[in-house]
Amino acid sequence: MTGRLPLDEQLAALKTTLSRNETLLEVLDRTAALDLPGWYLTAGCLFQTVWNVVTGRPPTEGIKDYDVFYFDDRDLSWEAEDAVIRAAAAAFADLPAEVEVRNEARVHLWYEQKFGVPCPPHTSTEAAIDSFAATTCCLGVRLEPDGRWRVYAPHGLSDVFRLVVRPNPVLAPRAVYEAKAARWRRQWPELTVLGWPVS
Repeated sequence: MTGRLPLDEQLAALKTTLSRNETLLEVLDRTAALDLPGWYLTAGCLFQTVWNVVTGRPPTEGIKDYDVFYFDDRDLSWEAEDAVIRAAAAAFADLPAEVEVRNEARVHLWYEQKFGVPCPPHTSTEAAIDSFAATTCCLGVRLEPDGRWRVYAPHGLSDVFRLVVRPNPVLAPRAVYEAKAARWRRQWPELTVLGWPVS
């Protein structure tokens, strides 16, 4: 089982697995061309591609969108982020998937209104990835200028390959975690969903 392999072999397996999703590879290539500061392709499109391959489904099945995070704290205006979003929309216009691009330096400006809890300003894209509702989501991949894959996985890859959803109670409320886990379980009933920790 891939989740029990040494980490270097898990990384190789991750690249091989994600490479079966042609849309994902195209998003990586086109995002690299946009040259966004500190960017990663992250969240559902990554771990859900793994879940699909591990369970024998088509690689893109059930993937709602492709999330691209970047970090630019030089201009926190909506206008600056919107200019990037528009450029990205043009770059991805012909792809058979929605690509959502967001500046993680601005998240604290809208997070509380959307989720009901305050979000301290993120200091990097990695810090934003660290705050996902489930540790399984805490995964990012980008292409470096020399073509190498940079993988950010603060909780490792074992849970991703073993279909385990584990809560990450650092920011997102319990209700957000449970709603996401329930939605994923409907699409991938093979998942093992761990409960929210009770203090």
